[in-house]
Parts: sequence; structure tokens; C-alpha cells
Amino acid sequence: MIRLHNVSKTYYPRRGDSAQAVHALKDVDLQIPQGRIHGVIGLSGAGKSTLIRCVNLLERPTTGIVTVDGRDLTGLSGAALNEARHGIGMIFQHFNLLTNRTVFANVALPLELMGMQRGAIRERVTPLLELVGLADKASQYPAQLSGGQKQRVAIARALASRPKVLLCDEATSALDPQTTGSILALLRDINHKLGLTILLITHEMEVVKSICHRVSLISDGRIVEEAEVGDFFTAPRTRLGRDFLNDFLKLEPPRALIERLEEAPGKRSHPVVRLAFSGDAVSTPLISRLARECGVDVSILQAKVESIQERTLGLMIAELMGPPAKTREALAYLESHDLHVEVLGHVQRDD
Repeated sequence: MIRLHNVSKTYYPRRGDSAQAVHALKDVDLQIPQGRIHGVIGLSGAGKSTLIRCVNLLERPTTGIVTVDGRDLTGLSGAALNEARHGIGMIFQHFNLLTNRTVFANVALPLELMGMQRGAIRERVTPLLELVGLADKASQYPAQLSGGQKQRVAIARALASRPKVLLCDEATSALDPQTTGSILALLRDINHKLGLTILLITHEMEVVKSICHRVSLISDGRIVEEAEVGDFFTAPRTRLGRDFLNDFLKLEPPRALIERLEEAPGKRSHPVVRLAFSGDAVSTPLISRLARECGVDVSILQAKVESIQERTLGLMIAELMGPPAKTREALAYLESHDLHVEVLGHVQRDD
């Protein structure tokens, strides 16, 4: 449904400007099948907004090809591009509603611009307002609405042209957590009912956890990691991915222990590990078996269980205390089971 092939975007300085060219995207490849919800996450300035704006050519790529619903948009311009954009809806962080138009009129605006007749517009807009839960707000103005209601109007407006793709540019960043949850539930419902393909960018891991099927991590204009959401939360492959996950889960060793961590093991040290359990491993008593079979003491520093869509993820930080040979045996035991093991460092034994 959406395909970006070797897409790059460079912003060149104006003539006479001493600023350097900015390479916002660098050889990005991304493919999103029909009906999927795909998230793109990254730090500020990583290239998220540029990427999503290249999908509907609000930003034209410097190089590369953008294909949506089998159509090469980079080969289009003028009226042909505008017509193709009718199949791509977009919502933004700050709603972008017209304050002097009612809720109904805001949703109707793109249909008016398409030249649709008044009766046909009413037949299209009325069920959309019902879909987003605003049928009773049709005659109100944006100033009379809450932030969540404004975003629902923006979603209805984006759906007015019956697009096959919906782009969400930080669509929940301006909302409180409870309202964010309701908007995400609405997007999930729309995806299910309409079979809509949704691409959203966000810096919020909760958004990815709640709604996305798959996620891409972008850094310095490049996609550095991509995975199914359950796999990303269980075992991110990059340092940046682990940093995002750890910040979201807030699962770190105590500061006093962090200050004592050494990268390399010593003769009188033991490892501190972060464990991620998924699947059957969550309910298996691996830690008690580990202590019994490997002859090590296990000190659990932190632990929690998260529900990631239909998967359960268990997380733990623990010290494995014992002679070096025994702790190596314990690490091998853990790695042989269905869990991700990360050695955070080693601390000197106090005895």
C-alpha cells in the first residue's frame, strides 16, 4: 500500500546563505501493507516529520520513489498529484481547524473543494460525525470543543474523501493521557472497520504499544531498526531502541549500583543483567530453577509485567551472585530459554 524506495530529502541553503545543506532523510526504504498500522518513532530532529510529509509529497523527495496504492506519486504533479492526494488523509498535532466554520463545515471543506453537491456532502459528513462520536456537535464551533473533540473533527475531515491511507503527524502529542487513549481507540476502530492503512509518527512509546502492528526507529534520517511491536518491546536490536524502551519502562538499576558497574568482569565480580521474558517464559519459574540448578544467588532489583497488545512481557533487573564459573553457567542457562538477556555490567563482590 505504501512503499518508500531509497528516499532521501536534502534541504539546501538559499544562494548566499552560509548554512550547510541538511540531509533530513537518507536512503529510506519502508513498506507498509494494506490495512496495517505502522509507527515511526525517533528523537526530535531524527526525520520523522519529513518522512511522513514525503508520503503525500507535501515535501518532495530529493531522490527516490514514493508509491501509494500502486501509484508512483513522485512521477506526478499539478492536478494529477492533487487527485492522488484524495486517497491520502492526514491529521496533525494541532488539529488545523477553521475557527469560523462549524464542526460540520470543517469536515465538509475538502468535499466542497472537490466540487461535491450539497446533498452528497451531507450524506457523506453525517455518518462520519457519527463514526467519530460527534453527531451532537455538528453545529458547534472549534472554540466550544475540547482538544480531543477537535482531533476527532480533524479525523472526520481526513476521512471525508474516503482515503485508503491515513497519515498521523504526532496526532496525540497535544492531548492528555486519557484523551490520547480515546483517540487511539478511535483510530484502531477506524482501521478495523474501514480497512484503512495508517502511518503515524510519534515520540511516545505508549502510542506504539497501544495501536501499532509494526514500528520503525529512525535516527539521523535513516531507519535503523524495524520490527513487529511485540518483538521491538521484547528485544530491541539497537542501543537507541533499548534506550527508548528503558525510558518508557523506567526499568534501570538503582543509581548507587549504576555508579559501581564495570564493563569487563573481574576475578571478584558478578554480573548485573536485564531480562525480558515473553511467551511461555513469563509463567515459567526460571529464576528459582536458575538458583537451584546453577548454584547462584539471584538478587532481584526491579521487576514488572507489561501487556503489549496480545503479548505479555516480563522484565527484570537482577544480580547473579556466585563464583565466575557459576555465573557464566547461569548466563548460559538463561540464554538457552525463551528470553532476552542483556548484561548491564559487573560489580565487585563485597565479601
